[in-house]
Amino acid sequence: MDNLKTNFGKRKVSTKLKTKLVQDVFTNVASNYDLMNDIMSFGSHRLWKKELIDLMNVQEDENIIDVGSGTGDLINLILKLKKNNNIYAVDLNSEMLKYSEKRHKNKNVTFVRANAEKLPFNNSSIDKYIISFCLRNVTDIQDALKESYRILKPGGVFYCLEFSSPESSLIKNLYNQYKKNIIPWIGSKVAKNKEAYKYLEESIDQFPSQKKLVLLLNKIGFMNSNYLNIFNGIVSIHIAYKI
Repeated sequence: MDNLKTNFGKRKVSTKLKTKLVQDVFTNVASNYDLMNDIMSFGSHRLWKKELIDLMNVQEDENIIDVGSGTGDLINLILKLKKNNNIYAVDLNSEMLKYSEKRHKNKNVTFVRANAEKLPFNNSSIDKYIISFCLRNVTDIQDALKESYRILKPGGVFYCLEFSSPESSLIKNLYNQYKKNIIPWIGSKVAKNKEAYKYLEESIDQFPSQKKLVLLLNKIGFMNSNYLNIFNGIVSIHIAYKI
């Protein structure tokens, strides 16, 4: 029996139920996912993802895993580099994977339905691990980080692009109002699902701050863990190395 509790937004639920609830959210919004991302971020999520890929400095023939790959925006950017990479698109949500697989038909991409907390990859087999706007949805963040460390090769690099905590109190207050009031309203009008986007707002609030995530990464065993704030910290990119 699953007696462990965790957060699903502001609600306390069992760990088993959280996984199901999160997957239900993404199944329900899959068809409008890209449109909603463009509207909510005013298109900025594309710039954030481009900055992440630029920072990665992708090399020829690297094994790259994109965990919580969703509809595959990052995969598109990596494929455009034409570096002959082995790309693994991993997502627990079958609807998202179907959409991405259709979008990237006949491309050098392997699609894997799996949980970030238990990845079907060998130890020390991956050069670069990406998790983008997904880590806050994972039931056990620490287990997901341990898995990322396990599958990375020595010298491998961990990258996390995620909503975070603005540095400026003014921007933080404005951002909080936007998350609390505007995002659920957009969700109700465009995706016809206010509750899913209310969860989005709450999941951002529950996610560890930039410095706390660095501490978690260091605890797992990563070295030289650091982060880059974008838009004053509304979004941040964490980078950590397995030595």
